[in-house]
Parts: sequence; structure tokens; C-alpha cells
Amino acid sequence: MSNVEDLKSDIEELRGFVNQAERQKVKDLLGIELRKLETELIRREEALKRTQGNINDSSSQTSGTTKSKTPVVQLKNYAWDQSDKFMKIYVTVNGVHSLPKDNITCQFSDRSFKMIVKQEQKIQELYVSNLMEKIDAADSFFKVKTDTVLLMLKKTELAKTWPHVKQGDAKTKEKKSPKMDKDKDPQEGLMDMMKQMYDEGDDEMKRTIAKAWSESRQKQGMDMDL
Repeated sequence: MSNVEDLKSDIEELRGFVNQAERQKVKDLLGIELRKLETELIRREEALKRTQGNINDSSSQTSGTTKSKTPVVQLKNYAWDQSDKFMKIYVTVNGVHSLPKDNITCQFSDRSFKMIVKQEQKIQELYVSNLMEKIDAADSFFKVKTDTVLLMLKKTELAKTWPHVKQGDAKTKEKKSPKMDKDKDPQEGLMDMMKQMYDEGDDEMKRTIAKAWSESRQKQGMDMDL
């Protein structure tokens, strides 16, 4: 079947034949064939437009989907310190000092804060709610340092010392603090405590304990199974 351009050429040539024909019956026959070709041309042009439209829509959707799939990493770890006026939250984000200023934002409320760092390959977020005490959101701010974002939470009660950053941290810390069973053999109790620290610790804690146990096995020839 001819493509659109060939069909247009056929129509133009057939129109020439219609104009040159002298007998009415010949003109009518050529006219019928001409209308068939013109109808076919319209159908093909519409089909071509639909195909191009679908390609554009698909490309647009793909682009939008790709953009929306930027991974969001929820940060959990941070360090903290305090003065009479501020609770200071230190968040490690590699390369944050090299980012445009608009890529780092912090939102404060009286009992929470949220930090967002937009990087090229991912978005990193830190959200902390249920703060130990109320803060002054209007006077809280953040600073960008080398590989670190420092959040300055303005205390509403100056000179009041916070025992923890969040409410409930004391219970969590008490629950997770490893304890030795006084009724057990000291060696067995130490092993249980170390195992609890290993199970509940972060990657760095696990590596430290594993290294210590490995060195202990080499020195003492003991078969300690993590």
C-alpha cells in the first residue's frame, strides 16, 4: 500500500486525468476513484497524527515518571548538643556544602523539624517530631558546614537542659541498654550482653564487635559464634 506522499502524487495525477477527460462518463468514473483516494489520504493522515500524539504523550509520561522516581532517603542518625539558648542538631550529609543554597531547606514547628537536602541522584530527609520541649520556630535556623547541616533549635525556656532530643528517648535508651544477668556465669553474661549490643547496634557497632571477637578467638582459640 502506498504511503501518504505516494498517495498525494496519485491524487494529483488523477485530478489531471479528470481535467483532461472529455466524456462525462469517463469524468464520473475518474471522479469516483479520485474521491476514494482522497478519503484514504484523510484516513492515513489522521492515523499518522494519532500515532505521533501517542509517541509524544508516552515520552512526556516517561519523562515525568523518571523525574518523580528520584529516591528519597530517610535519615535516622544525627548528633546533638545544647547551650542555654539552643538545641544543636548535627546531620552528616556528604557534599552538602557544595550544593546550591536552595537545595537545602528546613521547616520548624513548636515540637518538630524537617530537613530536606536535594542532591543530583537522591533526596535526603530528616524528620523529628515529639521534641522533648517546645521550640521557637520563628527564631530557629540552620547552617551549612563541610559535609554537615547544623540545625539551631531555639529553646522557649532558656537555660533549661534537655535530657534528650525527643520524648520517649529515655525509655528507648533504657530498654536498649544491655545489662548483665547477675545470676549467670560472668563469662556467659558478658557474651549475652555483647550479643545484644551486636543485634541492636548499627553497622559500625557490628564491625567493632565482630573485630573484637575475631581477635579474641585468635588469641584464645575459642569458638565464639555471633
